[in-house]
Amino acid sequence: MELLSNFGGLGLAFLGGALAVGFSCAGSGKGTGCVGEAATGLLAEQPEAFGKCLIMQVLPGTQGLYGLVVWFMAMMQIGLFGGSGLVDLTLAQGFSVFSACIPMAIGGYITAVAQGRTAAASINLMAKNPDDWSRGIIMCVVVEFYAILSLLASILMLLQAV
Repeated sequence: MELLSNFGGLGLAFLGGALAVGFSCAGSGKGTGCVGEAATGLLAEQPEAFGKCLIMQVLPGTQGLYGLVVWFMAMMQIGLFGGSGLVDLTLAQGFSVFSACIPMAIGGYITAVAQGRTAAASINLMAKNPDDWSRGIIMCVVVEFYAILSLLASILMLLQAV
Protein backbone atom coordinates (compact mmCIF):
# COMPACT_ATOMS: atom_id res chain seq x y z
CA MET A 1 0.00 0.00 0.00
CA GLU A 2 2.96 2.31 0.61
CA LEU A 3 3.99 2.10 -3.04
CA LEU A 4 0.47 3.09 -4.07
CA SER A 5 0.41 6.09 -1.75
CA ASN A 6 3.84 7.21 -3.04
CA PHE A 7 2.56 6.87 -6.60
CA GLY A 8 -0.33 9.17 -5.75
CA GLY A 9 -3.67 9.98 -7.25
CA LEU A 10 -2.16 11.92 -10.11
CA GLY A 11 0.00 8.96 -11.09
CA LEU A 12 -3.01 6.65 -11.10
CA ALA A 13 -4.94 9.06 -13.29
CA PHE A 14 -2.05 9.31 -15.76
CA LEU A 15 -1.74 5.52 -15.80
CA GLY A 16 -5.45 5.09 -16.51
CA GLY A 17 -5.32 7.50 -19.43
CA ALA A 18 -2.20 5.85 -20.80
CA LEU A 19 -3.80 2.42 -20.62
CA ALA A 20 -6.97 3.62 -22.37
CA VAL A 21 -5.12 5.08 -25.33
CA GLY A 22 -2.31 2.52 -25.38
CA PHE A 23 -4.44 -0.62 -25.37
CA SER A 24 -7.02 0.84 -27.75
CA CYS A 25 -4.33 1.89 -30.23
CA ALA A 26 -2.51 -1.43 -29.90
CA GLY A 27 -5.75 -3.29 -30.64
CA SER A 28 -6.47 -0.99 -33.58
CA GLY A 29 -2.99 -1.56 -34.97
CA LYS A 30 -3.40 -5.29 -34.68
CA GLY A 31 -6.91 -5.21 -36.18
CA THR A 32 -6.08 -2.95 -39.11
CA GLY A 33 -2.96 -4.99 -39.81
CA CYS A 34 -4.98 -8.18 -39.96
CA VAL A 35 -7.38 -6.61 -42.45
CA GLY A 36 -4.51 -5.21 -44.50
CA GLU A 37 -3.01 -8.67 -44.84
CA ALA A 38 -6.31 -10.09 -46.06
CA ALA A 39 -6.90 -7.16 -48.41
CA THR A 40 -3.56 -7.43 -50.19
CA GLY A 41 -4.46 -10.92 -51.40
CA LEU A 42 -7.75 -9.71 -52.84
CA LEU A 43 -6.22 -6.57 -54.35
CA ALA A 44 -3.64 -8.63 -56.24
CA GLU A 45 -6.54 -10.20 -58.14
CA GLN A 46 -9.09 -7.35 -58.03
CA PRO A 47 -7.39 -3.93 -57.76
CA GLU A 48 -10.74 -2.24 -58.32
CA ALA A 49 -11.81 -3.41 -54.83
CA PHE A 50 -9.38 -1.00 -53.13
CA GLY A 51 -12.06 1.40 -51.88
CA LYS A 52 -14.11 -1.36 -50.27
CA CYS A 53 -10.99 -2.91 -48.74
CA LEU A 54 -9.93 0.44 -47.32
CA ILE A 55 -13.31 0.91 -45.64
CA MET A 56 -12.96 -2.54 -44.08
CA GLN A 57 -9.45 -1.72 -42.88
CA VAL A 58 -10.45 1.60 -41.31
CA LEU A 59 -13.22 0.06 -39.19
CA PRO A 60 -11.01 -1.49 -36.47
CA GLY A 61 -9.06 1.75 -36.29
CA THR A 62 -11.91 3.61 -34.61
CA GLN A 63 -11.12 2.08 -31.24
CA GLY A 64 -7.77 3.87 -31.23
CA LEU A 65 -9.64 7.15 -31.70
CA TYR A 66 -12.04 6.26 -28.89
CA GLY A 67 -9.08 5.54 -26.62
CA LEU A 68 -7.60 8.92 -27.50
CA VAL A 69 -10.90 10.62 -26.60
CA VAL A 70 -10.90 8.90 -23.19
CA TRP A 71 -7.24 9.83 -22.63
CA PHE A 72 -7.99 13.44 -23.53
CA MET A 73 -10.98 13.57 -21.18
CA ALA A 74 -8.95 12.02 -18.35
CA MET A 75 -6.17 14.55 -18.87
CA MET A 76 -8.72 17.37 -18.86
CA GLN A 77 -10.08 16.07 -15.55
CA ILE A 78 -6.65 16.34 -13.94
CA GLY A 79 -5.95 19.80 -15.37
CA LEU A 80 -3.26 18.93 -17.90
CA PHE A 81 -4.82 21.13 -20.57
CA GLY A 82 -6.20 23.86 -18.32
CA GLY A 83 -4.32 27.04 -17.63
CA SER A 84 -4.31 26.53 -13.87
CA GLY A 85 -2.01 23.49 -13.72
CA LEU A 86 -2.43 19.93 -12.54
CA VAL A 87 -5.01 19.12 -9.88
CA ASP A 88 -3.64 17.58 -6.69
CA LEU A 89 -5.68 14.38 -6.63
CA THR A 90 -6.22 12.20 -3.61
CA LEU A 91 -5.57 8.51 -4.01
CA ALA A 92 -9.33 7.88 -4.20
CA GLN A 93 -9.80 10.52 -6.91
CA GLY A 94 -6.88 9.15 -8.90
CA PHE A 95 -8.29 5.65 -8.60
CA SER A 96 -11.66 6.87 -9.87
CA VAL A 97 -10.04 8.37 -12.99
CA PHE A 98 -7.99 5.19 -13.43
CA SER A 99 -11.10 3.02 -13.06
CA ALA A 100 -13.03 5.15 -15.55
CA CYS A 101 -10.37 4.50 -18.19
CA ILE A 102 -10.41 0.71 -17.79
CA PRO A 103 -13.59 0.00 -19.84
CA MET A 104 -12.05 1.71 -22.86
CA ALA A 105 -8.65 0.10 -22.34
CA ILE A 106 -10.01 -3.44 -22.20
CA GLY A 107 -13.02 -2.95 -24.47
CA GLY A 108 -11.00 -1.01 -27.01
CA TYR A 109 -8.31 -3.65 -27.32
CA ILE A 110 -10.62 -6.66 -27.50
CA THR A 111 -13.13 -5.13 -29.91
CA ALA A 112 -10.44 -3.77 -32.24
CA VAL A 113 -8.84 -7.20 -32.58
CA ALA A 114 -12.23 -8.89 -32.98
CA GLN A 115 -13.37 -6.34 -35.51
CA GLY A 116 -10.13 -6.77 -37.45
CA ARG A 117 -10.70 -10.52 -37.62
CA THR A 118 -14.31 -9.96 -38.69
CA ALA A 119 -13.29 -7.46 -41.36
CA ALA A 120 -10.56 -9.82 -42.63
CA ALA A 121 -13.14 -12.60 -42.94
CA SER A 122 -15.38 -10.11 -44.76
CA ILE A 123 -12.56 -9.46 -47.23
CA ASN A 124 -12.47 -13.20 -47.92
CA LEU A 125 -16.24 -13.14 -48.42
CA MET A 126 -15.83 -10.25 -50.84
CA ALA A 127 -13.24 -12.20 -52.80
CA LYS A 128 -15.78 -14.95 -53.45
CA ASN A 129 -18.80 -12.70 -53.94
CA PRO A 130 -18.09 -8.97 -54.40
CA ASP A 131 -21.75 -8.08 -53.91
CA ASP A 132 -21.67 -9.35 -50.29
CA TRP A 133 -19.32 -6.70 -48.93
CA SER A 134 -22.19 -4.81 -47.27
CA ARG A 135 -22.96 -7.94 -45.23
CA GLY A 136 -19.39 -7.86 -43.98
CA ILE A 137 -19.79 -4.22 -42.98
CA ILE A 138 -22.89 -5.09 -40.96
CA MET A 139 -20.99 -7.82 -39.12
CA CYS A 140 -18.23 -5.34 -38.31
CA VAL A 141 -20.75 -2.78 -37.04
CA VAL A 142 -22.07 -5.32 -34.54
CA VAL A 143 -18.57 -5.48 -33.01
CA GLU A 144 -18.26 -1.68 -33.15
CA PHE A 145 -21.35 -1.40 -30.96
CA TYR A 146 -19.44 -2.89 -28.03
CA ALA A 147 -16.53 -0.51 -28.56
CA ILE A 148 -19.03 2.36 -28.40
CA LEU A 149 -20.46 0.95 -25.15
CA SER A 150 -16.93 0.88 -23.69
CA LEU A 151 -16.42 4.48 -24.78
CA LEU A 152 -19.73 5.53 -23.29
CA ALA A 153 -19.01 3.81 -19.97
CA SER A 154 -15.61 5.48 -19.69
CA ILE A 155 -16.96 8.92 -20.58
CA LEU A 156 -19.85 8.72 -18.12
CA MET A 157 -17.51 7.58 -15.35
CA LEU A 158 -14.96 10.28 -16.14
CA LEU A 159 -17.60 12.96 -15.93
CA GLN A 160 -18.10 12.00 -12.28
CA ALA A 161 -14.49 11.07 -11.44
CA VAL A 162 -13.07 14.21 -9.83
